[in-house]
Amino acid sequence: MQPQAIAISGRAGSSGAMIRLAWLLVLSMAVLLMQAVSAMARPESLAPLADKVSPAVVNITTSTVVEGRTGPQGIVPEGSPFEDFFREFQDRNGNGNGNRPRRSSALGSGFVISEDGYIVTNNHVIDGADEIEIEFFPGEGQPKELLPAKVIGTDPNTDIALLKVEAPAALKYVKFGDSDTARVGDWVVAMGNPLGQGFSVSAGIVSARNRELSGSYDDYIQTDAAINRGNSGGPLFNMDGDVVGVNTAILSPNGGSIGIGFSMASNVVVKVVEQLKEFGETRRGWLGVKIQDVDSDLAEAMGLEKARGALVTDVPEGPAKAGGVLAGDVIVSFDGADVKDTRGLVRQVGNAEVGKTVRVVVYREGKTETLRITLGRREDAERGPASEDGSGEAPGSTEKELLGLSVGVLTEQMRTELNVAEDVEGLAVLSVDETSEAWEKGLRAGDVITEAGQQKVAAISDLEARVSEAKEAGRKSLLLLVRRGGEPRFVALNLSE
Repeated sequence: MQPQAIAISGRAGSSGAMIRLAWLLVLSMAVLLMQAVSAMARPESLAPLADKVSPAVVNITTSTVVEGRTGPQGIVPEGSPFEDFFREFQDRNGNGNGNRPRRSSALGSGFVISEDGYIVTNNHVIDGADEIEIEFFPGEGQPKELLPAKVIGTDPNTDIALLKVEAPAALKYVKFGDSDTARVGDWVVAMGNPLGQGFSVSAGIVSARNRELSGSYDDYIQTDAAINRGNSGGPLFNMDGDVVGVNTAILSPNGGSIGIGFSMASNVVVKVVEQLKEFGETRRGWLGVKIQDVDSDLAEAMGLEKARGALVTDVPEGPAKAGGVLAGDVIVSFDGADVKDTRGLVRQVGNAEVGKTVRVVVYREGKTETLRITLGRREDAERGPASEDGSGEAPGSTEKELLGLSVGVLTEQMRTELNVAEDVEGLAVLSVDETSEAWEKGLRAGDVITEAGQQKVAAISDLEARVSEAKEAGRKSLLLLVRRGGEPRFVALNLSE
């Protein structure tokens, strides 16, 4: 019986080994299959993509007539006894052309977005140019000669310009893609005319999203695809050949690519281009409020559950004031969409249609209210006169120390010295303890406190009452509305000061 048992055990062991071997073969085949699929999804060459989209990418040459130098500027001070000597020296060496104008040229990139010749580029590529010429990448059916272009419209806020050329035949063009679908790590391709070397292709990935450089409407895609001078205005393509960005800027200590480039997201560009094409200018919505972000201290002081929305610091004449918005309101929703912060609200309002009546939800005194506001046009508002309140150094006065501040009643004499408008009531900040939270948050002598706890203050007793009320309500901080140079802002100060 024992040998038979061994024989049976042996057969069982052999069967198990075969099963394990079969599973290993299956797993190996699965891995190989996945590798094959991955290889099929990622092409070995970007040449097919470049061939597909390159006919729509153009080089842009601009020329500008600039005035000649009137003297040896930058060498000796004007009026120096050596001025005539250096002028004669420049003339002898061919550098002194007197007042004769000279022509300056610059290079950039762009791309065709329609068969009838509309071209997108950066505003800074063509800004101030007297002549603009378009050179097409050599390809079947594309113009061989340089074509003059006219400016349809520009938008300095997003650094976008729309041009138009008249071509003898229909042009090859590219389409915009949805930049919101671009993910960090996606492959992208930049095309253009770097450093004046002619048509060039570079590849990289999306390094980051939603970058902000300096503008209110910034939404940049950061990429490590090589972008250099001359690439400005060129397209950033995804792997489907759709434009997801317009190459605009680089971060570099030496002027060359170090792998940090920025392309304005296509979803921003599309809206700008549509308006430039229709109106020749942008038409952005205007709400008419001054706002600031809500931090955790402000949220706690106002009773908000979390830091969100945009805090209204001032409401000048405009749509918001007509619609009932008050200073101290927190705008938490605009036209059906949540407001994350001030940057988000600016973009939401800017993208809205001029003249549209929208629902604006504000948080006010512990509850929300819905207001209906008809939007104006930002460009019209920016051209209008701006009102200012002045402020200066605070003179000496009867002082009361609260929250790390020495404050005094705003007298007529102080109004004159601080240049504060007659209709402004409040307390003047006479000095600030440099070890206090108030100093850390930027309060300085000459500031004027007009509200505390979202109520007006005209006397020191008003401020003391607001402090007491906040403490009794269990608040950890008190919200102040402070004006400096006509610009209001909210500051939350810890009540333990």
